[in-house]
Amino acid sequence: MMHVLQFRLHRLRKKEIQLCKRENNNQAKLKGKIMEYAIHSRTLFFFLLFLFLLCITTAFNLTTLRFDEAYSPLFSDFNIQRSPDEKTVRLLLNRFSGSGIISSDYYNYGFFSASIKLPAESTAGIVVAFYTSNVDTFERNHDELDIEFMGNVKGKPWRFQTNMYGNGSTSRGREERYRLWFDPSKDSHRYSILWTPKNTIFYVDEIPIREIVRNAAMAGDYPSKPMSLYATIWDASTWATNGGKEKVDYKYEPFVSEFTNLALEGCIVDPNEQISSTNCTDRIASLLAKEYSTITPEGRKSMKWFREKYMYYSSCYDNIRYPVPPPECVMVPSEREMFLNSGRLREKMRFGGSHRRHRRHQRSQRPRKVEVTGQVAAM
Repeated sequence: MMHVLQFRLHRLRKKEIQLCKRENNNQAKLKGKIMEYAIHSRTLFFFLLFLFLLCITTAFNLTTLRFDEAYSPLFSDFNIQRSPDEKTVRLLLNRFSGSGIISSDYYNYGFFSASIKLPAESTAGIVVAFYTSNVDTFERNHDELDIEFMGNVKGKPWRFQTNMYGNGSTSRGREERYRLWFDPSKDSHRYSILWTPKNTIFYVDEIPIREIVRNAAMAGDYPSKPMSLYATIWDASTWATNGGKEKVDYKYEPFVSEFTNLALEGCIVDPNEQISSTNCTDRIASLLAKEYSTITPEGRKSMKWFREKYMYYSSCYDNIRYPVPPPECVMVPSEREMFLNSGRLREKMRFGGSHRRHRRHQRSQRPRKVEVTGQVAAM
């Protein structure tokens, strides 16, 4: 009798163990499905959010120009390819040189825009720049507004930064660095710089990503002299990727950046005139009345979304570099929480590339021609 009871007890325990294992398996499957759903839901959420942001940001009403109407080669004409209709320009970088173009005129404030497609494959050490400057005319006290795309090792995404210099304030750079929610080498996307006497706004696909509002404390640090527009591609191996550790790999040359939908709006002036012969009052008033000169409440929401999700360095929050933040900085609590005192993120973003502050000669002068064994060196 005792043997029979022990046998039945053994069978009951065995069934109990099997049921527990089955329950654990079911729980594991359920957890897996929940995680899969969560990941899918998170991806879907950001995708839907992105579509929503696109819906609430209407395309700017811009008049585009042909290359021959408003631009000239800056350097290395042999590396500049223009389409037959002059509406598309391709700038090449190879082992001999980079290349660049410049607007034919100087502008006393304006809106500067282009659709840009960046090189693919391995892009470490490469910089594609879209910026305004007057360094040729005011070499010691030049102004500048930058959008600079920084390449990366193969398989890692492009990053980019915006910057501002006024009156030669190159020792007081105002960098912010970001990643993108798309691959800029797959398709063209519009990048724009608005520059007015009141504010400067940087745009990506009609989404405002940064605004600098002029105030009296900025004094000459706010760009105020006429500037030209530049677009360049060049070898910046000394600083662009992982602090200069990753160099341009010319095995993948030529590296091609494509510019289309070129737009320039503003008051054309002669920068050498002490008193301008052109009255820009009406043109500036027209510029300030444009839809891109004011950020709407919907635009503010888009900018907040972008900055909190894709900005990974800000000089405004770099208390080591600037114990007293630059006067134009507006401290946003939700952004402040993101950064350490170094201006770098508290938590590393899940994308390739260093968050280190790249030490360099606060560039943002455009590449100039220098004879170095047949290459154009970036100065």
